[in-house]
Amino acid sequence: MTQLPILTLTLNPALDMATEVHDMLPGHKLRCSEPLLDPGGGGLNVSRAIKSLGGDSLALVAIGGLTGDRLAGLIRAEGVTFLSILGPGETRQSLTVNEASTGKQYRFMLPGPVWGEAERARVFTLLRATARPGGISVISGSQPPGVPVDFPAQLAASMPESRIVLDTSGATLTEAVRHPIPGLDVLRMDGEEGDALAGRPLPTREDTAEFAQSLVRAGVARTVIIARGAEGNVLADKDSRIFAKAAKVRVKSTVGAGDSFVAAFVLALSRGQSNAEALALGSAAASAAVTTDATQLCRPEDVMRLLPECVVSQV
Repeated sequence: MTQLPILTLTLNPALDMATEVHDMLPGHKLRCSEPLLDPGGGGLNVSRAIKSLGGDSLALVAIGGLTGDRLAGLIRAEGVTFLSILGPGETRQSLTVNEASTGKQYRFMLPGPVWGEAERARVFTLLRATARPGGISVISGSQPPGVPVDFPAQLAASMPESRIVLDTSGATLTEAVRHPIPGLDVLRMDGEEGDALAGRPLPTREDTAEFAQSLVRAGVARTVIIARGAEGNVLADKDSRIFAKAAKVRVKSTVGAGDSFVAAFVLALSRGQSNAEALALGSAAASAAVTTDATQLCRPEDVMRLLPECVVSQV
């Protein structure tokens, strides 16, 4: 199946470790199960999920030190096409611990190395060389320490002929809303982030859709997507507001659900499918991801099985 080129950018990747203990107890030596290791980070997870769904992408990943070498080996083992950007220091690690007695999940995220001007310049050079005109470029995940809050705008400016998809959070998301990135194609956020930006709870999907469309009309992005957790996902553009139901599944781990959503949504767009078709596939991928263990992403067979449940309706 033909598709447009997809580029993903991960400036703060992580070697993800996932393990389990019986009880989380302070002051005790906690005996952990054998850890599962996965390459992690927003854009990298998007590329991994695109690969599993039968698509192609090029992942640009900042890598440094011995942990970076280990991360690169895991990426190669999954068959994801990637180019490494020399990072300023040791690639960070993250730890997910499941507590068997309660089913609770604890996530420990290290900050990663601090970026300076030289590292930022390398990224701009590489983006100018690799972003394909008319392709889709995904800026996803946390930004590394040391970069300015408007860094996604600077990244987007170095890819002027690409369709930019931004999935971020915190101060970076607030900045992208207050000072819109020219030509931003898609902005995605979680429901809690939507509530925070709106300055009020958005209790219904109609409330969410109204807020999402207000961002579109304010010039924040051509399309705004807001996740509503286990309920589903809302999408608004200037002409329409739609909602895709999430499939009813038993949740094992929410890690990777957002990245799986973005992967499926972008892959569908790259294949010329409509916003409604892309939103349904994204919702199915997010639903599939929460049924997998620890840091694992969606499985293609689960996505296809759940897709009929992810009905799209007007809001």
